[in-house]
Amino acid sequence: MFVDQVKVYVKAGDGGDGLAAFRREIYVPMGGPAGGDGGNGADVIFEVDEGLNTLMDFRYQRHFKAKRGENGMSKGQHGKNSAPMVLAVPPGTTVRDEATGEVLADLVEHGQRGVIAKGGRGGRGNIRFATPKNPAPELAEKGEPGIERDIIIELKLIADVGLVGFPSVGKSTLLSVVSAAKPKIADYHFTTLAPNLGVVETEDQRAFVMADLPGLIEGAHEGIGLGHQFLRHVERTRVVVHVIDMAGTEGRDPYEDFKTINKELHEYDTTILERPQIIVANKMDIPEANENLEIFKEQIDGKYPIYPISTVTRTGLRELLFAIADTLATVPKNAKPVEEAPEHIVYRFQEEAPAFQITRDPDGAYVLYGEKIEKLFKMTDLNRDESVQRFARQLRGMGVDEALRKKGAEDGDTVRLLKYEFEFIE
Repeated sequence: MFVDQVKVYVKAGDGGDGLAAFRREIYVPMGGPAGGDGGNGADVIFEVDEGLNTLMDFRYQRHFKAKRGENGMSKGQHGKNSAPMVLAVPPGTTVRDEATGEVLADLVEHGQRGVIAKGGRGGRGNIRFATPKNPAPELAEKGEPGIERDIIIELKLIADVGLVGFPSVGKSTLLSVVSAAKPKIADYHFTTLAPNLGVVETEDQRAFVMADLPGLIEGAHEGIGLGHQFLRHVERTRVVVHVIDMAGTEGRDPYEDFKTINKELHEYDTTILERPQIIVANKMDIPEANENLEIFKEQIDGKYPIYPISTVTRTGLRELLFAIADTLATVPKNAKPVEEAPEHIVYRFQEEAPAFQITRDPDGAYVLYGEKIEKLFKMTDLNRDESVQRFARQLRGMGVDEALRKKGAEDGDTVRLLKYEFEFIE
């Protein structure tokens, strides 16, 4: 089964906890702190494997959770960092954050990697908190939480040539007669429910990859029909081959078909029509096709090359394949150019998200939330008084106490943070 889009949950590994420990060797009086740092959690990494051509592996497993780092150990020993979780994806994979729409990675070359979720750093052991004022702290951090997010993985086929056109114009049949591909072919709309790939070789041993893509209809760029499944794949093609039923067997006008499909391509991505386009006048074995072709040529007015063929009688295929190969020779592959470093770097102000925000629950409790304050809380060891006191100082330094007073908090009021409740004390 061909799978080209899937939603997945990924969770990078949390950092290991730091340790609060002390030296206890004989003959070492007042040995001091000896707790080591925790190891870093594992990253979630996608790596391109050119042997894959579908996202089938993600169809049945939708949750991926990487290992956490090892906890710190005594004698100042650092916990072991976790090895990254590497997941194989096919060339042409794009990864987006579902919540923000941000493109996290666009992977096209074999071996290319992208970090999708960064693992948390290890918590610091009590060696890190020793000061002249407090040479033996009973204080250690818990590991930083790893990034977790829902992502959308899309596969955009990397083909040299994309066959576009209305349903039932003969795209699948054309691919089947010029390559070894065996797409399902039948006399009804949307026989092709998924893209098919085939390697085509000309008589002079030039080869290219051709993709038969699901048929378009009007409104495809808005997701009508199978358009939303088709259009993402045409983005990567270097040459667009427009297959037209020149005989008008379904009562449609060939020129109107041509205009409608090009409009849909333009609405989806304006750059697609900048690529070379070849028109294939198919079904020329039907008598009405010759008359329609002459009218069509007048309407096109020489803007695009037209190649009349018949996939039934196999006529015109040799000239078409040579023309496609010649056109591909003039079009560079879609390799991203290396950007030169600018002479002057411009730094633009980006407003930082607030460290915390305050709302109220129906029962009157004050609720604290925000990425920064929640991370600090998760890295606090609530079983140690020194850690709790440090967290209280951090809140005061962030201005939480003053903000609660402005919201009307009084002595004895309940304050919630994640699943925990605290008492506000003046």
